[in-house]
Amino acid sequence: MAEVEVRDIRKAFGGVPAVDGVNLVCHDGEYLVLLGPSGCGKTTLLRMIAGLEHPTEGDILIGGHSVRGLPPRARKIAMVFQSYALYPHKTVEHNISFPLEAQGMTKEERATRVRWAAGLLGIESLLQRKPRQLSGGERQRVALARALVREPQVFLLDEPLSNLDAKLRASARLELKQFQQRLAASTIYVTHDQVEAMGLGDRIAVLNLGRLQQIGTPDEIYHRPANTFVATFVGSPPMNLVPRDGRLVGFRPENVRLSTDGQRLEGASFACHVIRIENLGSDRYVYLRVKGDEGDTNVIAKLAVAEQLPVKADEDAQLSVEQRHLSYFDQKTGGRIAA
Repeated sequence: MAEVEVRDIRKAFGGVPAVDGVNLVCHDGEYLVLLGPSGCGKTTLLRMIAGLEHPTEGDILIGGHSVRGLPPRARKIAMVFQSYALYPHKTVEHNISFPLEAQGMTKEERATRVRWAAGLLGIESLLQRKPRQLSGGERQRVALARALVREPQVFLLDEPLSNLDAKLRASARLELKQFQQRLAASTIYVTHDQVEAMGLGDRIAVLNLGRLQQIGTPDEIYHRPANTFVATFVGSPPMNLVPRDGRLVGFRPENVRLSTDGQRLEGASFACHVIRIENLGSDRYVYLRVKGDEGDTNVIAKLAVAEQLPVKADEDAQLSVEQRHLSYFDQKTGGRIAA
């Protein structure tokens, strides 16, 4: 496998930047997730690494060598698309072996490689079926097997789970992670789903408007966001932001403590009014209106159902957050600042 380095990459369409000066590295054997909303440039960046788009400026290195100008087949990468891009008229076996046929490999060599990949992904019994006879999860495994037989240096995955239902996505995440760990493969994975990003990535690169906002481990991204975009994009519900003393004070909903007796924790406290309470099974969401420096701000507290609910709807309360759970941001730039 190989390290992938992106150096000051830019890509514009009709003068409008889609990727604007991105620098990042996917280390050898690392699972790097590109996370961001639709239109942030993550798929364009992945396609430039694959050689399907040509950068306006900058360079891309795979295994320490520049691949700018090289066609996709010469980059030793394999890409799995959102649609899986399987040939409907070919069997699973022929779909998997197709890139090997293009390389001129013998029939016996192709068969051996297909059996190996199918066995690794548990689809040996599906080899004679057509794609229309497969479930979404099975099609995903076929697409992975087709990528795997090429023995690429780098795997590029473009939202491969987006066509699956919620239950299947959860099991597919586990399979993808185990697959990547068995191969120790350098993998770059694109998604807009923060749950996928947090669950799969060794590191996460958060993009917005074509620019890299932050790169770090899931723990760093979640607990120490670099700016207000990352703070509010990652997390469900997102981080609360309240103006105070010329700054934005940020805190996660699960770190909120509520009381009606005026009890405060060492950290930050706000007078608030309970708007609504939602019971979601294992958790309760308490919707609150907080009095900040610039008027009222709506925030959310996330409390376990097992905890005794200390407040009721339509009553005044006290919201407190321990100092260790607080983040501070510049009100103008949105950047993270020291306490």
